[in-house]
Amino acid sequence: DSDLSMRTLSTPSPALIFPPNSPGFQNGRGSSTSSSSITGETVAMVHSPPPTHLTHPLIQLASKHQKEQANIDRLPDHSMIQIFSFLPTNQLCRCARVCRRWYNLAWDPRLWRTIRLTGETINVDRALKVLTRRLCQDTPNVCLMLETVIVSGCRRLTDRGLYTIAQCCPELRRLEVSGCYNISNEAVFDVVSLCPNLEHLDVSGCSKVTCISLTREASIKLSPLHGKQISIRYLDMTDCFVLEDEGLHTIAAHCTQLTHLYLRRCVRITDEGLRYLMIYCMSIKELSVSDCRFVSDFGMREVAKLESRLRYLSIAHCSRITDVGIRYIAKYCSKLRYLNARGCEGITDHGVEYLAKNCTKLKSLDIGKCPLVSDTGLEFLALNCFNLKRLSLKSCESITGQGLQIVAANCFDLQMLNVQDCDVSVDALRFLKRHCKRCIIEHTNPAFF
Repeated sequence: DSDLSMRTLSTPSPALIFPPNSPGFQNGRGSSTSSSSITGETVAMVHSPPPTHLTHPLIQLASKHQKEQANIDRLPDHSMIQIFSFLPTNQLCRCARVCRRWYNLAWDPRLWRTIRLTGETINVDRALKVLTRRLCQDTPNVCLMLETVIVSGCRRLTDRGLYTIAQCCPELRRLEVSGCYNISNEAVFDVVSLCPNLEHLDVSGCSKVTCISLTREASIKLSPLHGKQISIRYLDMTDCFVLEDEGLHTIAAHCTQLTHLYLRRCVRITDEGLRYLMIYCMSIKELSVSDCRFVSDFGMREVAKLESRLRYLSIAHCSRITDVGIRYIAKYCSKLRYLNARGCEGITDHGVEYLAKNCTKLKSLDIGKCPLVSDTGLEFLALNCFNLKRLSLKSCESITGQGLQIVAANCFDLQMLNVQDCDVSVDALRFLKRHCKRCIIEHTNPAFF
C-alpha cells in the first residue's frame, strides 16, 4: 500500500492503550509487532487494515477451519455493533485488527461517541492524536460523533492532549480528566472555548487548575451578551487545592448554568467565595464544600439563598459551622434530601431539631462525629423525617439504644445505619433489626451479628 493509503486506512494499535508488558496486551499473537519499548515507554504504532486474503497455503487452511468454527461470524452487522458497544476503547482497537469486516464494524461512528483511556503509563497525548485523526477521516479535522472523553488517572496527559480534543471535538459534551495533574488553566480554557456544548467537566485532582474561563480570543469573537457564558452544568473541582475565592468568582461569572458543583478539599475557599457563587449561580442543586475549613455559618447564610432548589449539601468537617448555619439551611432549603455534616462538632440537638422540623423530606443524613447530638436529636428526626433511608451516627458519644429504638419505631424505610463507636446495646440493635428488616447496620459490637 502507498503511504497515502496507510494514512487513510489505518488502525491505532492496542499498544496505544496497553503498555507492552501489561497482562491485557500479552494475550494473543503478534503483540511484539504492534508496539516497541523504549525506556519502558509505550509507543503508539499505526497499522493498515487486515488483508482480505492470506497468501500462505497453511495459513489459508487454518483460517478456513477457524472460520467454520466461528459462529460469531454468522451474526448480522447490527448485532456485532451492539456487542462492540460494550467494549472499552483499547479492546475496540484490538477488534479492528481481526479481519476486514471487523475493521469496518469497529470504526462505525455509533461506537465512537466515547473514548475511555485509563492507566498511568500510557502515552495519552499520542493516543488521543491518533484516535482523533482516524475519527476525522470522513469529516476532515473535525470529529463530529465524539461526545465523551474520559481519561481519568492518566498522569501523562498534558496540555497537548487537551489541545487535540479542543481542536477536533466541537461536539464534546463530557470531559473527565480527574487525577491528571499535568494539565493547566490554558488547556482547560481552550476546551471550554472550542467545545460550546460541554456540560460535564471533571478536573478533580488537577492541582494546577485554578479557574474555568473562556480564552480572551473567544470572548472577543462572541457577542457581549454571550461572551462570558459557558454551558457547563456539572463541575467537579475536588482536590484543586490552589483554587481561591477570586478563581471561584470567575467560575461563577462564566458558568451561570451550574447545577452540580463539588469543591471538596478546596481548602482556600472562604465564605466570600460562596457569596460570589450565589450572585451568579442560582440553579445549583448539589453543592459540596466538605473539608473547606474556612467556610462558616456566614457561608451557610449565602448557600441558603438557593432555597428550595438545593437538594444535596455536604459540609463535612467544616468545623466553623454550628447550629446557626444549620438553621439558615433548614429555614430556607425545605426540599433538602441529603446532608453530610460529619465532623461539624458545633452542631447540637437544637440544630437537628430545626433540620428535622423544616426538612421533612430528608432521605440521607450524616451527623457522625458530632458529640453534642444525643437521643433528643434522634427523637426529633424520628418523629418528623419518616422517609429517612440512610443515617450515620458514627462516633456520636451521646447516642444510646433508647434513641435508636425511637428511630426504629418510626423510620420503617431505613436502609443503612452506621453506629460504629457508639455506646449501643445488643438489645437495641436487635430491636432495630426487627422493625427495619431491610436495614444494613454498621456497628462495632462483637456480640451482635
